[in-house]
Amino acid sequence: MSKKSTPTAVSAGIILEQPLVDILSEKYLAYALSTIMSRSLPDVRDGLKPVHRRLLFAMNELHLKSSGSPKKSARVVGDVIGKFHPHGDQSVYDALVRLAQEFAVRYPLVDGQGNFGNIDGDNAAAMRYTEARLTPVAELLMDGLDEDAVDFRSTYDGETREPIVMPAGFPNLLANGSSGIAVGMATNIPPHNVAELCEAMEALIEGDPSVQDLVKMIPGPDFPTGGILVEERAAIVEAYSKGRGSFRLRAKWETEELKGGSYQIIVTEIPYQVQKAKLIEDIAKLIGDKKLTLLDDVRDESAEDVRLVLVPKSRNVEAALLMEQIFRATDLETRFSLNMNVLDGGRTPRVMNLKEVLQAFLAHRQEVLQRRARNRLGEVDRRLEILAGYLIAYLNLDKVIKIIRTEDEPKEKLIKAFKLNDVQADAILNMRLRNLRKLEEMEIRTENKQLLEEKAELETLLGSERRQWTAIKKQIQALGKQFGKDTPLGKRRTKIGKPSQITVVSAEEFIEKEPVTVVCSAQGWIRAMKGHGLDTTTFKYKDGDEERFIMQCQTTDKIVVFASNGRSYTLGADKLPSGRGFGEPVRLMIEMPPQDDVLGMYVYNENDRYLMAGADGRGFVVKAPDCIAQTKNGRIILNVDEGGKAAVVQPIGAKHDHVAVMGTNRKLVVFALSEVPEMGRGKGVTLQKYHGGSLADAITFAMAEGMPFSDGRGSKKTANGKLWLAARASQGKLPPEGFRRDNRFKV
Repeated sequence: MSKKSTPTAVSAGIILEQPLVDILSEKYLAYALSTIMSRSLPDVRDGLKPVHRRLLFAMNELHLKSSGSPKKSARVVGDVIGKFHPHGDQSVYDALVRLAQEFAVRYPLVDGQGNFGNIDGDNAAAMRYTEARLTPVAELLMDGLDEDAVDFRSTYDGETREPIVMPAGFPNLLANGSSGIAVGMATNIPPHNVAELCEAMEALIEGDPSVQDLVKMIPGPDFPTGGILVEERAAIVEAYSKGRGSFRLRAKWETEELKGGSYQIIVTEIPYQVQKAKLIEDIAKLIGDKKLTLLDDVRDESAEDVRLVLVPKSRNVEAALLMEQIFRATDLETRFSLNMNVLDGGRTPRVMNLKEVLQAFLAHRQEVLQRRARNRLGEVDRRLEILAGYLIAYLNLDKVIKIIRTEDEPKEKLIKAFKLNDVQADAILNMRLRNLRKLEEMEIRTENKQLLEEKAELETLLGSERRQWTAIKKQIQALGKQFGKDTPLGKRRTKIGKPSQITVVSAEEFIEKEPVTVVCSAQGWIRAMKGHGLDTTTFKYKDGDEERFIMQCQTTDKIVVFASNGRSYTLGADKLPSGRGFGEPVRLMIEMPPQDDVLGMYVYNENDRYLMAGADGRGFVVKAPDCIAQTKNGRIILNVDEGGKAAVVQPIGAKHDHVAVMGTNRKLVVFALSEVPEMGRGKGVTLQKYHGGSLADAITFAMAEGMPFSDGRGSKKTANGKLWLAARASQGKLPPEGFRRDNRFKV
């Protein structure tokens, strides 16, 4: 289709022919911008998204002041979606609920009455049952709305107007934080302590501190649910400097002594945004799965405060060490990501650092101060204008009364007689007779004098940036005093702790280790028997089946299984069926196709290496960590051709320096192990060439100790491997006398 659009007149209008890719690009860009600016990202100036701003404004219009009576939440939601925010009522109510939850918002903006949910994750009651009103913090955000502090715009239907941004007498963005996902970008800002923010803003007004200096005043987030921040200071500084990073947050806990020298651990604060009920459920599941073997029980004894009881299995378990294990395995320790992606000036999304966010807030406060001062100056000028008219009337009271009584058009006569303007003439005509007393004249003169002084102060303020910043500083100091660290709302809840000095131990180290003997039969039935040194002659197998792999390990070990399809699989020794009966088929536990066989089975050791080769004579060395599979489908190691098979997997000993390869054509070749490359996966290199044959077996060995093999009677022998030394990929020559007829080393 041509890119040039051709208009075609039809009854409904004009159809423009345009490539679909151009239409999609244009429409998706418009959608993305709408999502970013009108839904997901907060404004750096007031820290609010449109839905929150409209909620607060609607409540303000309903006169739901903090000192007044609340109204049903359904009434608030109805006004919001009817006048300002044409979206679903449930999404608007969810936003209202979150602003009222003390465990979700550090400084709640809505005072909710009724069931507004809880820290367990239970939902709030329906909006017809709950009531809401504004908090003093929300009123601070809107202080100045009626003083031309911010611009307004028409609502979606054009009937009313709404503020583009709040005057924001409160640093809401950092104080309460924000989170959201837009198209191609996201934001995640933690809450902070207002007293600390005020201290930092004072420092910015007085000088030019660095982010590192600001972190001394704002040591980290202050979450509403408390907890302990255990992040490295350098990492905190880096996160605030870049606007991106993360903070490690832990639950607050203490030990409670019991009778008999035993103890229990009491968790009194949990990390932010962690649901308590789900946390307990996860801990209980880990106990049942024996992943927290040093923990005996978990109980929830919470009332209004959080109280989780963790009962250790033994009083000899060190509490700090036990908690380290629990922190690593559960959400009692979380990471809160920092991504200060905000709308700069309400238009441009960008990631700001801590200093830039505070400076943007201060710049907004300066603009609000200037606009409120200019608005007040206009009011003063208008009042002075009226007072001037009043004074003229008092000085010429008799003449004014005569004109009003005798003239048909007294307004025009007054204007002409005393050189008044329309406003002054209307004010005189609207005066009450009772105001014509002498005392009123004195009050007018006093008011006039006061307003002249106020006008001079406002003009001085608007003409001096230094005075403006002094005024802003006083506002911030008053805010810092109102939310001081000695006040209930201003007291820091999240403690600043030190990173753990306890040696980090993996969860597996805490699991009780039990010796087991793993038995796998020739037909692929596997089981685990408790203990080592068992009499293998007593092991029973199914009719026609026999022993194939027997290994000793611990219940904490992983077992790596290699199959003829070139894949490796991973089994947990503690997940194997017990020794009663014949066990279970391996292929069902690891989802191995029925046409494939198990080539090898070894206890996992991260330092081990294996020689892996296919029937086509190609192979390579693979490290044990590359063989760990995360799913039951296994991990591809050796890429075999269609119809081909992996033929051998051989663990490489520490002293092994050579490889011996045996073909079905009864030819043997020996070469240095260093000639075989290490690979994570692939086909490898040619180990031995064949004409009408294939690879039968391969081993690695130490040349100094001789090449091991078994004869036809099963006797172990060694031969001088140097006699078969040749270049890799050679055909080789006949094996030692007595070598097994099945061409296997069987060592």
